[in-house]
Amino acid sequence: VQLQASGGGLVQAGGSLRLSCAASGNIFSINNMGWYRQAPGKRRELVAAITNGGSTNYADSVKGRFTISRDNAKNTVYLQMNSLKPEDTAVYYCRIEIISAQGTGPYWGQGTKVTVSS
Repeated sequence: VQLQASGGGLVQAGGSLRLSCAASGNIFSINNMGWYRQAPGKRRELVAAITNGGSTNYADSVKGRFTISRDNAKNTVYLQMNSLKPEDTAVYYCRIEIISAQGTGPYWGQGTKVTVSS
């Protein structure tokens, strides 16, 4: 099983980015999916998560600005980030709970860097 994250980059404050994370391999099923972030000198924190039933939860700092979604047919989770702020600057990691031929997850993506300039 492999996770491939993409979509990070440099954006001005107030701008938008959309992150994607696709899982591939001999996957039987996927449960919870989520996005975490780690800013320099800080601990990794949960940004948003979505269950296989579609229930979502968000960190207070991103509520109303970020939206998590998933495409089960593509084994992909997305994070739409709007009204970005400099404090959103971090490396963003996807985390997916996977049941596969290799066993049960969670699996982490390689991280995609988001930089928001003021």
